This record gives sequence, structure tokens and C-alpha cells, in this order.
Amino acid sequence: MNGDVSLEFVGVLLILIGSIISVISAIGIIRFPDIYTRAHAATKTTTLAVLITLVGAFLYFWFAESYMSVRLLLGIIFVFITAPVSGHLILRAAYRSKVKMSESTIEDELKDVLHPEK
Repeated sequence: MNGDVSLEFVGVLLILIGSIISVISAIGIIRFPDIYTRAHAATKTTTLAVLITLVGAFLYFWFAESYMSVRLLLGIIFVFITAPVSGHLILRAAYRSKVKMSESTIEDELKDVLHPEK
């Protein structure tokens, strides 16, 4: 194996790992009981999966085709910035709309901060 083939293999391996993490994230979205835990699975693991997949695709095209994709780099930056922020805003809106937590939730740390009179 020469250097380019092994680096292509690293890119393909990263794409495979990103796909596996996406499947694990989908299972978490289905199995978790409420919006707060589901959003955690949706934002954190899916962001990681998409970033790993895009980095793998970037490396593969760079070493297999000698093509450095600016679009993939912009996609990596865009997902890295927007996915956690959007997840936070969705959860914030759900909490302020008083969406109930599951019965297995032990503590509500924001209750004292946002509703001190209760």
C-alpha cells in the first residue's frame, strides 16, 4: 500500500464511522423519553456524525482525486456552528413553552433560575 491508498482508506473509514454514529443517534432519538433527551441525541451525536463524514469525504477527494473541496470545508464549518446553536434554541423554546419532562427526570436546574417564585 502506498501513502495515497492508505490515506484514501482513512477517508473511507471516517465515512463509515460517521455512518455508524448516525445510526446510534437515530436509535437514541427513538428510545429517549422526552424532547430534552431526544434533542441531546439529535444535536450532539448527529453533529459529530456529520462532521466525521464530511471530513472523511474531504480527505477521500483530496487524496483520491487530488481535489480540495471548498464546499466541503464550508459545510464542515457551517454544521459545526449552526447545529449546536439550533439545538439549544429548540430546547430553550420547548422549556419556556412548558413542555413536560419525563417522570424519570431527577432535577430541573433551570426552575430556580427562571421561576424563583415557585
